[in-house]
Amino acid sequence: MRRGKRGYSSKPMSKQILRDSLAVRRLLEVNPTELKDDVIAINRVTKVVKGGKNLSFSALVVVGDSHGHAGFGMGKAREVIKKGIEQAKKNLIKLNMKGSTIPHQVLGRYGSAQVLLKPASEGTGVIAGGPVRKVMQVAGITNVLTKSIGTSNPHNVVKATFAALLGLKDIAHVAETRSKTVEEISGKPPKEKAAASEGD
Repeated sequence: MRRGKRGYSSKPMSKQILRDSLAVRRLLEVNPTELKDDVIAINRVTKVVKGGKNLSFSALVVVGDSHGHAGFGMGKAREVIKKGIEQAKKNLIKLNMKGSTIPHQVLGRYGSAQVLLKPASEGTGVIAGGPVRKVMQVAGITNVLTKSIGTSNPHNVVKATFAALLGLKDIAHVAETRSKTVEEISGKPPKEKAAASEGD
């Protein structure tokens, strides 16, 4: 895959744009008993003050119900994981999925991190590693091909993954706006034509 000026034309998503996108897709009501959380990274932060050093932690957490809803959050306090989970619950969004996979290929960019997501057939599994895999698992996407490009910073990788997920569009809506059928958009022949070709 080529990168640079002749690669993907989409610009990296800024912090403010990501925050606004999450706000638009944010869920109002979610059953808390169905949510699962997963800690991606915990960092130790030391602040030097006049009296010595103050030690604290920051945690990056993702939550989801495995049914197309996912969110992420970061906690900076002594109770970092609890605070991160609460922040992630506030950022829960509804994802456009197609069964157990995604409707189309999409590239998410945040800072120097890029995450490419490709739909996969049933039984493929989640071909991903690190933060991307955990996001896919909590979201309930069980068949997908992914590739992480650029920095391996978990914070930027998670935000690039959500930037990609926010870019997913419903295939029926895309077909309607393009005045085409779902089969034409997905590249699959209609059932009638497929049956006719088999008969020949």
